[in-house]
Amino acid sequence: MCGIIGAASSRSVGKILVNGLKRMEYRGYDSAGLALNQDENVFQLRTLGKVSNLQDLMIQERPKANSGIAHTRWATHGVPSETNAHPHGSCENIYIVHNGIIENHDELRKRLANDGYKIESETDSELIAHLIHFIKAKGKNTLTALIETTKELNGAYSIAVIDTDQKGKIFAAKQKSPLLVGKGIEENFIASDPLAIAGLAESFYLLEDGDFAEITEDEIKIFGSDGEPALREETIIDTSVKEASKDGYKHFMEKEIYEQPQAITNAIEGRTAGGEVLDNIFGLGSSEAFKDVKRIQFVACGTSLHAAKTARKWFEELCETPCYIDFASEYRYRNPLVEEDTLFVCISQSGETADTMAALNYAKEEKYLGIVTICNVPTSTMARESDWKIFTNAGPEIGVASTKAFTTQLAALLLLACSISKSKEINNEKRGDAINDLLNTPKLVKEAFGLKSHIDDIVEKIADKKNALYLGRGVYFSIAQEGALKFKEITYIHAEAYPAGELKHGPLALVDEMTPVVALAPEDELVEKLLSNLEEVKSRGGTLYVFGNATSKIKIEKGKFMNMPDCGYYNAPIVYTIPLQILAYEVACSIGTDLDQPRNLAKSVTVE
Repeated sequence: MCGIIGAASSRSVGKILVNGLKRMEYRGYDSAGLALNQDENVFQLRTLGKVSNLQDLMIQERPKANSGIAHTRWATHGVPSETNAHPHGSCENIYIVHNGIIENHDELRKRLANDGYKIESETDSELIAHLIHFIKAKGKNTLTALIETTKELNGAYSIAVIDTDQKGKIFAAKQKSPLLVGKGIEENFIASDPLAIAGLAESFYLLEDGDFAEITEDEIKIFGSDGEPALREETIIDTSVKEASKDGYKHFMEKEIYEQPQAITNAIEGRTAGGEVLDNIFGLGSSEAFKDVKRIQFVACGTSLHAAKTARKWFEELCETPCYIDFASEYRYRNPLVEEDTLFVCISQSGETADTMAALNYAKEEKYLGIVTICNVPTSTMARESDWKIFTNAGPEIGVASTKAFTTQLAALLLLACSISKSKEINNEKRGDAINDLLNTPKLVKEAFGLKSHIDDIVEKIADKKNALYLGRGVYFSIAQEGALKFKEITYIHAEAYPAGELKHGPLALVDEMTPVVALAPEDELVEKLLSNLEEVKSRGGTLYVFGNATSKIKIEKGKFMNMPDCGYYNAPIVYTIPLQILAYEVACSIGTDLDQPRNLAKSVTVE
């Protein structure tokens, strides 16, 4: 989850590093730090809390150096503190930053302590610095010492290293954690995310697992796992500085909510024509392969898992194909039985989510028909490791609580369902309806923004509560789950979602006069059942906040009914997501939480 950046330049790099950290702060904000390789020594600065604290100290100190590394932390081993903040050093010679988990850290800690190293932090990362120093002391150069160090590390890592004996150089290593090299003019970079060096790097090299790099201001050298020079394709990544700014909005989350009409348009654009999904939008040969799909296995985490749950009904109806859904973190540990012609689908905003990546790697060893990835980042590891893929084209999502990533994932999943249906030559009429609904979705999302004034009326009635209950039936239960997740992520108010029909089997005990109950009530085949469930809430004194259609027979004496746009069958779940995002956002604003960077969370979960 942590973010790392390194720069070697003809100019001073301190400001470059801090600005890069600010753009990657969604990856972690427990602490921040940098190390600058100056002419006489290494200038090290570490702070508890956000990158702004580091920036303030940098303004005071005004250090200058032409190379350095920096880090923003999401804490794993060791509490957030200045001592546990990166960079970590060894003997005032080797300094490192690290993203990942070193699983054999206890063994290494004992060994290094016996070798006389004073270990100051609780982190697994500091041990990397001492190992490099230990091996280098045997007469090895820095790159060789780094290579040999990684042979002793079990786990995932991206590492950047500076050495007082190697002025102007940065060394790097990658294994199961994102890292790329950026090429600029008289300067070169390493970073966890291209966004960190947007506007600076003209092109990028995507490092593969087992790769090493050595960069100076005018040279990039990449080595494979054997330490021999390796060729990696130079690529252009379309990332603008504007995308990393709030662009007049109060928060990134607010901006990203209101970007959704365009984001969904981008997810659909160029993938349909004449009311039909185009062939091979998931990659060469995908349409032919999809003819043989008999089952679908989805794996994902968090919001992406809710996308899979929502889409399951689409696949079962359009493709007539049974679907299985697993938490990515649990999937491989149950030793799943893989039936013939099963398609494996993984969903991730970043394409780097450690649990989902681990599930993908497990699946590659099983007899799946093929692997499909749905993600937002074309440079991601999952995209490169999959047989077929589709990018949601949502643009950078910096707010930790996912919004546009979710709705564009749903759009991509509906495209996948339509693609399989077309390949199987079944349900042509339903597929046409689905495509038509998908094309109308951006307009309906804009209409849903009109509910904000109604949501504003209820914000203060919810903001002082300690618990909330979200209800839905059918596919809307998954949307309720996503709504509850958004709410608790950024308000810190406990919220749970249940299928409305399950109220009487336990959750009804939670309902009292202090419990706001948010319900999704589209005019569908289950609305009569839902009405009965809501009566159960009313009779226990619960306050109902219902999003539904004006034709619904819902009468609310305590609470509020909010009229949704008239939606199609297939786009309604996407549209019903919008007011739940706005509700969470506005309540969090009222409470005053740090909703772009909620406590204990990070955007890209690159540790298991």
